[in-house]
Amino acid sequence: MLSIKTLSDTFVGECWISVSCCLLLACLYVGSLYVWKGSLPRDHPNTIKRRFTSVLCVSAVAPLVVLAWTHSMKLRPSPPLWALLGIRLEGFVPAAVLPLTLTMVLFLGPLTQLAVESPRGLFHDVKAGLNCQSWSKRVKDLKWLRNHVVAPLTEEFVFRACIIPMLVPCTGPTSAIFISPLFFGVAHFHHIIEQLRFGQDTVFDILICAAFQFTYTSVFGVYTAFIFIRTGHLVGPVLCHSFCNRMGFPAIGSVLEHPQKSLILLFYQLGVLLFFILLFPFTDPTFYGMSPVCSLLLTPRSACT
Repeated sequence: MLSIKTLSDTFVGECWISVSCCLLLACLYVGSLYVWKGSLPRDHPNTIKRRFTSVLCVSAVAPLVVLAWTHSMKLRPSPPLWALLGIRLEGFVPAAVLPLTLTMVLFLGPLTQLAVESPRGLFHDVKAGLNCQSWSKRVKDLKWLRNHVVAPLTEEFVFRACIIPMLVPCTGPTSAIFISPLFFGVAHFHHIIEQLRFGQDTVFDILICAAFQFTYTSVFGVYTAFIFIRTGHLVGPVLCHSFCNRMGFPAIGSVLEHPQKSLILLFYQLGVLLFFILLFPFTDPTFYGMSPVCSLLLTPRSACT
């Protein structure tokens, strides 16, 4: 019969393996951005194309790391690997619609501000944004592809779909929601390298910006990790990530000087209130089926339901 100390040592060893695999993926993702020689800025087409290649290669390797991890941990999860990574058909439509709708509710204030400031009206802007010519122009824009397709897809795949399953058996789903975004937040510190290289702002300003970005990306990571675990789908976090990249951080300062400040602030508050009211109902696992990540738990945890 195994002693409590032996079981504890085994658990610690397994958790060390899990954390090491998570760190490996985070380092691979960030490191892949700097394997190319050259001093071009991040928005240069050549830099963007090279980094597309890098992160897509890391995304292809990441499932193999998860697969190797399951073997080293002697885990035999009941769902197949792709389902474990959030790629499955069951509950796909609500997983694509409900989290995105929830995120749009949170951005009700900024969306209202855009509608108020639209010179041609919100309906005209939406219609123009949905036509084929507009989409054709976007997909040819490398910066748009990076911000709205490649970055959301690869970052959510690596930092949510691949890292969270490796954390859950050791930490449980609730702790994984708050731990996994730390890898995501730290990964964004690499922007400091480019800002220092090209002499953008002072060192102090760069560090303040990096600290703010770490906080913002970590909070966002908590949200998308919550969605991933609750829904068991990758599509929701990817769409929410893309939408948030499109919206950017809410410009509260401009709202305070806006002629219709009272109306916009009302919708800001309404959006936050409705977000917290709808957070759990819109991510209710009954819409999506049993989350495959929860199959990794030795005992059922209420946080998965």
